[in-house]
Amino acid sequence: MRIISYNVNGVRAAINKGLIQWLQAANPDILCLQEIKATPDQVPLIEFENIGYKHHYWYPAQKKGYSGVAILSKTPADHVEYGTGIEYMDFEGRNLRADFGDLSVMSFYMPSGTNALRIPHKFMYMADFAHYVEDLRKSRPNLILCGDYNICHEAIDIHDPKRNAKVSGFLPEERAWLDTFMKSGFIDTFRHFNKEPHHYTWWSNFGNARANNKGWRIDYALVSDTLENRITRAAILPDARHSDHCPVLLELE
Repeated sequence: MRIISYNVNGVRAAINKGLIQWLQAANPDILCLQEIKATPDQVPLIEFENIGYKHHYWYPAQKKGYSGVAILSKTPADHVEYGTGIEYMDFEGRNLRADFGDLSVMSFYMPSGTNALRIPHKFMYMADFAHYVEDLRKSRPNLILCGDYNICHEAIDIHDPKRNAKVSGFLPEERAWLDTFMKSGFIDTFRHFNKEPHHYTWWSNFGNARANNKGWRIDYALVSDTLENRITRAAILPDARHSDHCPVLLELE
């Protein structure tokens, strides 16, 4: 099973930049999208269906043009769970889960802490999400949590750790939360294979950041440690340029 996760920063804009053609070449079995910024009726769904993604599940935010996640698949899911049941989370369309056999794939979009008002919201979300996942694992132990976590885990995951030490996305408290979350029973699949620096998934639109590879690794495919022996490959795909993020790839037996 090949899974790709991609924060497209607006699915319609990404389609206009060649997303469909790229997706056909990349050929994942499952595609998890974040920050779709659209409702299904605003998306040319037939273009996805024409290249094999006849099963697609969309969970937009209530606010138009904001947030939202989706999962596209070549085979139908056994069950789809829209949201978490936690109202403030679900209002922003941040969690969508599709079950395929014994695997549960989630497309997930963590809030950013872009201003003083959003940082407390982000921390509340982090705490509630961890509790939600802890409970979910009792019934669905084999979780694949794909998405934009809006947190760099370690200094190796950001181009300038010293200068960004007090910036949301690399705050000590955020990093500690992600570290604790991973240690609760999840594998960072990219780091499972690659311990080298200078691998990022998001770049600012300012200062030629992407051209100079001054980025942040904030997009992850975390899997339950019960799946460790089934992970065969994980990679970052920086050549895909339909967004300020790039996709992450995971392959499982």
